Amino acid sequence: MPLQSAPYHHDVAEGPEASAYWVTADDGVRLRFAFWPQEAAKGTVLLFPGRTEYIEKYGRAAQDFAARGFAMVAIDWRGQGLADRLVKPDYAGYVVDFADYQRDVAAVMTALRDLDLPQPFYLLGHSMGGCIGLRSLLQDLPVAAAAFSAPMWGIRISPFLRPAAWALSTLATPFGFGTQLAPGTSATTYVLDQSFQDNDLTKDADMYAYMQRQMRSYPALSLAGPSLRWLNAALQECLDLRTQTSPGTPCLTFLGTDEAIVDTQDIHDRMARWPNGTLDVIAKGEHEVMMEVPQTRRHVFDAAAEFFASHT
Repeated sequence: MPLQSAPYHHDVAEGPEASAYWVTADDGVRLRFAFWPQEAAKGTVLLFPGRTEYIEKYGRAAQDFAARGFAMVAIDWRGQGLADRLVKPDYAGYVVDFADYQRDVAAVMTALRDLDLPQPFYLLGHSMGGCIGLRSLLQDLPVAAAAFSAPMWGIRISPFLRPAAWALSTLATPFGFGTQLAPGTSATTYVLDQSFQDNDLTKDADMYAYMQRQMRSYPALSLAGPSLRWLNAALQECLDLRTQTSPGTPCLTFLGTDEAIVDTQDIHDRMARWPNGTLDVIAKGEHEVMMEVPQTRRHVFDAAAEFFASHT
């Protein structure tokens, strides 16, 4: 059955021309993904975005990879972007179980085989996408190599608040408030809620304005804070992943020294026990090293492209 075309906002993505499609997971949730082609591509980068994100956010990244000879794919996970929203209010980040994201991966991988995209495939997981991506590798995602950007292998929570986060998020669903936003989070999407001066994503004003333009132009793409159900599912997934042996896939992980969103100790611990893994620490980098100042972006895309090209 031919894939059905989906909307794609090229005007705010600012990357190469892309084709976007709808695909349905095996539990009936409709997802969206985009493919940015590249003539005589060295392979296809499977970009797994983070929480709150959407395919248009990576238009510039697609351009960066195209300039280095790679095609790219990005996914709207369930509950975000233009994929089906799962609960009301629909601005709350929500998932029943992190295993459901593997349904999304499976649906998109089936569609990619139908499209006969350039191979080999390479994984690039950012933040929550890094958490999903690690689980996918453990379940034999068919990629030649994997890179991660500030992967969410742990969530940065004060040690004093962590017991309360576990208790509140665990009780939320049985007591009927699992869809409520986690305490301290906002009903407004982050880049519109925080000024550039106060943000924890990037030190590059132009890239921050790029994200803000996307949200103001197409608010339907936006997502606010995580729900208590999402928080509990994420904490459970990170706890389980800590117990897993690192996969044999060659791995390169980028981590900024000024990271303030994910738990950096979990990243250091994981990379210390990844036999084929390298940790690239980015001086003065914040959470979004692919959207940092130009010098940092060049380093990240050059290093990722060189790493992928060395694993064919």
